[in-house]
Amino acid sequence: MTPRHRRRAACRSLVLASLLAAASLGTPAQLRPSRPEPPSGWAKKDLFTAKRHVVVAAHPLAAEAGSRMLDKGGTAVDAAIATQLVLGLVEPHASGLGGGAFLLVHDAKSGRTLAYDGRETAPSGAQPQLFLGADGKPMPFQAAVVGGRSVGVPGTPRLLEVAHARHGKLAWAALFQPAIDIAEKGFAMSPRLFTLVSKDASLAKEPAARDYFFGADGKPRPVGALIRNPAYARTLRAMAAKGSDAFYSGEIAADIVAAVRGHANPGSMTAEDLARYRVRDVEPLCGGYRQWKLCGMPPSSSGGIAVLQILGVLEGRDMAKVRPGSAESVHLLSEAGRLAFADRNRYVGDDRFVDVPVKGLVDAGYLAGRAKLIAAEKPMGRAQPGTPPGLRVALADDPVDEVAGTSQIAIVDGQGNAVSMTTTIEGYFGSKQMVHGFLLNNELTDFNFQPVEDGRVVANAVAPGKRPRSSMAPFLVYDAGTGRLEQALGSPGGSLIINYVAKALVATLDWKMDMQSAIALPNLGSRGGPTEIETGTELAGVAAALKAMGHDVRAIDMTSGLAGIRRTATGWEAGADPRREGVARGR
Repeated sequence: MTPRHRRRAACRSLVLASLLAAASLGTPAQLRPSRPEPPSGWAKKDLFTAKRHVVVAAHPLAAEAGSRMLDKGGTAVDAAIATQLVLGLVEPHASGLGGGAFLLVHDAKSGRTLAYDGRETAPSGAQPQLFLGADGKPMPFQAAVVGGRSVGVPGTPRLLEVAHARHGKLAWAALFQPAIDIAEKGFAMSPRLFTLVSKDASLAKEPAARDYFFGADGKPRPVGALIRNPAYARTLRAMAAKGSDAFYSGEIAADIVAAVRGHANPGSMTAEDLARYRVRDVEPLCGGYRQWKLCGMPPSSSGGIAVLQILGVLEGRDMAKVRPGSAESVHLLSEAGRLAFADRNRYVGDDRFVDVPVKGLVDAGYLAGRAKLIAAEKPMGRAQPGTPPGLRVALADDPVDEVAGTSQIAIVDGQGNAVSMTTTIEGYFGSKQMVHGFLLNNELTDFNFQPVEDGRVVANAVAPGKRPRSSMAPFLVYDAGTGRLEQALGSPGGSLIINYVAKALVATLDWKMDMQSAIALPNLGSRGGPTEIETGTELAGVAAALKAMGHDVRAIDMTSGLAGIRRTATGWEAGADPRREGVARGR
């Protein structure tokens, strides 16, 4: 199958004004940047520090809603719920009630890490040939996205309720009030939302979305225009009063089913599919990196495995002596990414449906062997998947890449509890179907369109009730010796998420950058194909050196949305990605 078309990110990336020094392979530590200047066109964001609690989210109104819950004595989960509900309103292109999420919670009292899989599921009527045309060939990606065919059963509402029941402190209904108030009073159309609406040719063709995002003249509502969403406020009031059952049954559920099944490109979702949705309690996937313990998500995420693989492959290298932004740093991270993506594409899917050798894929001995495939002076080309311990099933390679939507929330509360939550409706504006004030996801297009490649089943084939493979990679980082929480971070960005998160971890753990500087560092990596560097950044200066080594270098938009928090001697530091509209708030 031809790899999915990747949608280009919306924000401009212009020339970097002196982020890193030249592109040599030298490694003098004193030349490492500690506070890089953002390219013009990015929002300049300073490192945020807090002594008690902090929220990082992709929109100021969302971060403020979460921070308000912390001011009232709420937990990190309370704040995450309030933050998510506002994000679904002010950043509707990225996440919301019509989507799903992965949630990691650090419980300070017990010291435990809890992981919740709120990923969307395929309806009971979904079949392996869902995205094949009458000729048996995969349908064009955009034709698959728009309408009901691509919509998975949403998981976010149930996830929020489960998390609150286990980790919340404030009253459930109180967490809805900030979003209700903003929905009724209105919020200003942001530059990023305006840009994405303007670029989406499909959005204006869907009646409910057109009425909401466009004016009577057919043009997108301008930057600064007041946007009200009374339908969303009514949905939130119903959920505040009746819990997530108000979403998964009754009028809202009936209208979701009608939108999915009644579209010209229909899906098969039923009321029973919605009513049966359950959040999965899963064991966090944890691994060591030097003196740290890193915990992420297991399948249906591929992000947790891939990030741990990248770091595991780099474990034997003295990355502290590798200069950020050098050709050597791009080479090593890209080669490690090639190995991780080769395994991801072969072995990872929903582990209830396919035998994923999770422990073998992150086994230290296995990764040490894979690391030997990296040469210092030349790239390996296209990496082949390895043979991890515990492998029992022969599967085909799966080249599908997710598109770059999604959002990230990172929170630490006053009691030391923490949340890292990556939340999504898949591509920008999901399936373009708007119901009761929120957009429905297009998550099913994360499945491989072809259930069989080269005569072998793929791990990520469509099946009823199955969760599509995701690259979302929320992480919590601990001191391996003391068990003390050190970081919470993650990013949106489709399959690029894996390299974004790996970059930020190497930057903070090996290069000792503060969180804001690590996030602002130019993005780079490989997803198994070319060596990718972020367009418009200083990494253009190392392209010639990389090409001389044999790398196929591509400069692409890499509009990450990293959000991260790190412990300091006096409290917490936090960073929000300058490429997007996110901020940190706290005390």
